[in-house]
Amino acid sequence: MSARPAGNAVVVGSGPNGLAAAITLAHAGMPVTVLEGAPGIGGGTRTEELTLPGFLHDVCSAVHPLAVASPFLATLPLHLHGLEWVYPEVQLAHPLDGGTAAILCRDIDETAAGLGADGAMYRRLMDPLSRQWDHLAPDLLAPLHFPRYPLQFALFGMKAVLPAMLFARLAFRAKPARALFTGMAAHSFLPLNQLLTAAFGLLLGSLGHTAGWPVAKGGSRAVTGAMASYLRSLGGTIVTDARITSVRELPPAQVVMLDVTARQLAELAGTLLPPRYRRRLQRYRYGPGVFKVDWALNGPIPWTAEGCRKAGTVHLGGTAEEVARGEQEVWRGVHPERPFVLLVQPSLLDSTRAPAGLHVGWAYCHVPNGSTFDMADRVEAQVERFAPGFRRLIIARHTRNCAGYERYDPNFIGGDINGGVQDLRQFLARPTLLSPYRTPLKGVYLCSSGTPPGGGVHGMCGYHAATAALQDQGYLEP
Repeated sequence: MSARPAGNAVVVGSGPNGLAAAITLAHAGMPVTVLEGAPGIGGGTRTEELTLPGFLHDVCSAVHPLAVASPFLATLPLHLHGLEWVYPEVQLAHPLDGGTAAILCRDIDETAAGLGADGAMYRRLMDPLSRQWDHLAPDLLAPLHFPRYPLQFALFGMKAVLPAMLFARLAFRAKPARALFTGMAAHSFLPLNQLLTAAFGLLLGSLGHTAGWPVAKGGSRAVTGAMASYLRSLGGTIVTDARITSVRELPPAQVVMLDVTARQLAELAGTLLPPRYRRRLQRYRYGPGVFKVDWALNGPIPWTAEGCRKAGTVHLGGTAEEVARGEQEVWRGVHPERPFVLLVQPSLLDSTRAPAGLHVGWAYCHVPNGSTFDMADRVEAQVERFAPGFRRLIIARHTRNCAGYERYDPNFIGGDINGGVQDLRQFLARPTLLSPYRTPLKGVYLCSSGTPPGGGVHGMCGYHAATAALQDQGYLEP
């Protein structure tokens, strides 16, 4: 490391990526101030009493395999700042009609045993990925570059680039394994006949065995709460209720890190940006939004399938074909009658989430970007389909549509919580091809989920953006 030049940094946004950028800069000795427009920190990792007093609901993200597996977050002593992970007995369950369910356990052999004739193929797919995760993670969760372990990366890429439905048909013979895989692939928010969607199924499946799918004790706010506490221990400052509407409003700084997506950068910087770059930002595409329901419940959800009663996360969508059909309808602008629903039951693991004997439930489905359609009945019908009697347990509910999510966090444009479409085109250019974090403005960088590696609570976008800034400013060797 070269001699440290004098200078300071301002970070706009206190989500995981903004805080990761701030911590990276502070590690290098740069004074850092984080400006957060909301009254509290967190971005997509806030926890609030959305229904009734004493019921703690994660407003956006709830389950965090990527946070546990993040090469950057793993280096931070967040456990000393209040972060505690709680793991379910079953990481994920995907029920099917008839009372059965495919389940994802930490143990690969246990998972494979539940998949019958497809168990051997599942083991052959996931075992190498799980064993090689520490080698693959720094390359997978990074911008385009020559990988450190090119052979392992290439072998993963040959499978990952395939459409999820094609991959599921080629790899598995029976409904349970196909459903389990396509449900994980549907986290991509993409039609499952598109290239690269298999990557999400492979990645999330292998993470179930390496990192697990835990929740944070006390709610997802504990993740950014611990990051903020650690940043302050490094001398960093966080200012809330400090909304920025133009880069001209920012205090003088050697480095400015913006935890915003492409369209927001175009609005914040306006004519300060070269016209060609601004047009590129304006062409950046946003994907489906979400409709979310939170419930205060009078008891645990009465799943028919035993595996669902032990799972932290439950995917509701029936067969692989039904999941794919619902996701395709969303991309056509249709609200599915039977949506694919991602459901979390955190109070099964964490007793701090609800009063004694009571529970909370968290669920969302994908909807067309900008939708204001009320999907609550359709979401609850999917739960009732696999857990008869569920509706009788509801004490109170809270719903939020796409418009509500964009008001909650300006990064969620049209309700897109992923920071933009994560298809092959925007995997390669997010938002630009050769320099995703640097902008044409001197000392100004993007550090949001609109940069590689994209959505998820992992902090890697912020880490990579801050590393680029430190190299440019002479704190690190390129």
